Amino acid sequence: MCAEEPALHANCTYDRAAMLAMDYAEFDQDPASGWRALPAEGCDLEIADLIGDWRTQHESTDPILYWHEGQVRAVAGQIARAIELFERSHEAIDPFGWNLYVDGSVAFLRRDRAALQAARDELAALPRPEDWPPLGMDGKPADVGWPMNLDFLDGFLRCWDEPYKIAYDCPRPGAD
Repeated sequence: MCAEEPALHANCTYDRAAMLAMDYAEFDQDPASGWRALPAEGCDLEIADLIGDWRTQHESTDPILYWHEGQVRAVAGQIARAIELFERSHEAIDPFGWNLYVDGSVAFLRRDRAALQAARDELAALPRPEDWPPLGMDGKPADVGWPMNLDFLDGFLRCWDEPYKIAYDCPRPGAD
């Protein structure tokens, strides 16, 4: 292992140079490549560091990269760092309630149930845009519910006493 390579979990090996050379879409948005192709279990910190390193190397300020690194750090239990990254993911223009989702997620990590409930309620009250749902890559309406991300905030409330890793995927009642 090279000196500059981070120590990896046995199943977390990857071609670091190839990962860092990927473009944004391949590295972050394609579920079959980039950081998403690495095994999640046991590799959280390696993945978070890789996302941060990619962001730095590419001088990216894309809010979603801060968000994704923050999510992985929250899963790994690095709550203070996750909050810092989440807060950097706010959007200047936010017609779809992204910032409310961010605020609710931060409230969950801070263990502020009242703030989480307030963000959730405000997100739920957002009017549906006239052009909703957006078109998918195939030109057909995408299967995206409104408001986006409300189900995650509801999950945080249902699984309040669980860590982020579990609460993020908190099952809906009756969804077996």
